[in-house]
Amino acid sequence: MIFSINFCVIQVINHGMTSLFLDKVREVSRQFFELPKEEKQKCARGLGTTDTEGYGNDNYSDLKRNDWADRVYLKVHPEDERNLKLWPQKLNDFRNTTQQYTECVLQLYEVILRAMSKLVNLEEDCFQKECGERAATYMRINYYPPCPKADHVLGLKVHSDPSTITILLQDKEVEGLQVLKDNKWFKVPIVPDTLLINVGDQMEIMSNGIFQSPVHRAVVDSEKERLTVVMTCRPNSEKEVKPIDKLVNESRPVLYKTVKDYAILYPKISPYGRPIDQCKI
Repeated sequence: MIFSINFCVIQVINHGMTSLFLDKVREVSRQFFELPKEEKQKCARGLGTTDTEGYGNDNYSDLKRNDWADRVYLKVHPEDERNLKLWPQKLNDFRNTTQQYTECVLQLYEVILRAMSKLVNLEEDCFQKECGERAATYMRINYYPPCPKADHVLGLKVHSDPSTITILLQDKEVEGLQVLKDNKWFKVPIVPDTLLINVGDQMEIMSNGIFQSPVHRAVVDSEKERLTVVMTCRPNSEKEVKPIDKLVNESRPVLYKTVKDYAILYPKISPYGRPIDQCKI
């Protein structure tokens, strides 16, 4: 497995997933958005609720540009916590492909957590233990239709991720991910057969700021559709997340408050930018 870092985003190759398999993941994801409207609505998130799972859109606005995307958001791990009523019933390969992809992603997630632990001189399983035995993984499939006024919308608002680690499968052809660095937006190029890794806010907290979650956004194309598959890995919601004791010392005191179920707290703090900044001490 090879890692390369580009503007705070890690690009991973030799991850054990073939090009054919990644294409299959994209294909079954695309098939969902090609379903008739009535079939997609069977998977819709609950109206008037705080539930995020299911099909729909988030309708965020940064007061200048609205989001321009549909999505389906599903809990995929632990397996016994899946809400299968929200999974498409008429896509024969969707469930099996998602299961296989989830298993591969969880293996990659473990490798990354172990590598990050070693980088800061912790026991290899330290970050895994901090996430708890029933750490959660969600899959979010984003569909960005072409927009004739692409400069008036965003595919996805400016944000950092509420996860520990986020693993992104990009569209095969259409770029759209941009990362903020030194107050400038840089596009993340498509590299065939790679997966992109974002550090999330909860890893920033656990590492006491050593690993920082990047601010990023998605833009849309005026002529071409774009599809991405995002896997967000996060601690068990019952775990208290705080800076690891061994990463706290006189030169680096505790920088963050202890939080619990940060993914729920996240949109309440702020739906834009870096909500984690409001968790700093």
